[in-house]
Amino acid sequence: MSVTADAIHTVRTGGVQKILDYGDRALLLEFDGSAEVLAWTDAVRAADLPGVEDVVPAARTVLVKLAGSRYRAPTRQRLAAVRPTAQALAESTAPDTPDAVIDVVYDGEDLDEVARLTGLSRDEVIAAHTGRLWRVGFCGFAPGFAYLVGGDERLAVPRRPEPRTKVPVGSVGLAGEFTGVYPRESPGGWQLIGRTSAVMWDVHRKDPALLTPGMWVRFQAADADARSSSAEVTS
Repeated sequence: MSVTADAIHTVRTGGVQKILDYGDRALLLEFDGSAEVLAWTDAVRAADLPGVEDVVPAARTVLVKLAGSRYRAPTRQRLAAVRPTAQALAESTAPDTPDAVIDVVYDGEDLDEVARLTGLSRDEVIAAHTGRLWRVGFCGFAPGFAYLVGGDERLAVPRRPEPRTKVPVGSVGLAGEFTGVYPRESPGGWQLIGRTSAVMWDVHRKDPALLTPGMWVRFQAADADARSSSAEVTS
């Protein structure tokens, strides 16, 4: 589904920067940041608007998938009455207990490069990555690949100048404001700081994706020889 010049119709709706017709069976809401995306995703889902089949968050947008083109105009109008709570729109406050804990062996190929880019030592990079909870903003790229936000601002580093042709499954990386875990072997340009044996995507599970938008996640350092579970979902 692509956006064409003729299909774009923009309206101002409170905190929504704009609403675009996205093809003939979807609307695209634009925002300034991930906190707004998460708050509006929850609000639109809770509104249970007629004709809405799915609500999909991304980095700065929320895609509202519709059952047909006849729902575009009425859904756009109804969205004007949808409002996340002030608490939801505020900067997210991490809970005392995360939804998932992932063990990481911090021996990634780019750990030294991340230390150089951030001006931190290796141990300080690890402490920063494990020192606060991250939140899943959205999923994409590959099944089970979650983009986590809200970490230590010092860890915001650029992607590698040249992507690798093969990144091992379970690699933990950084790119811009995000951290994430590669659910399978694939090409990739993120800065690799560690690895985990947590299974990010398993079609035989009730919920195939280990991490889903809105979840809070703690990464914790693990010994390379540890035999303990690599991931624990607490809720």
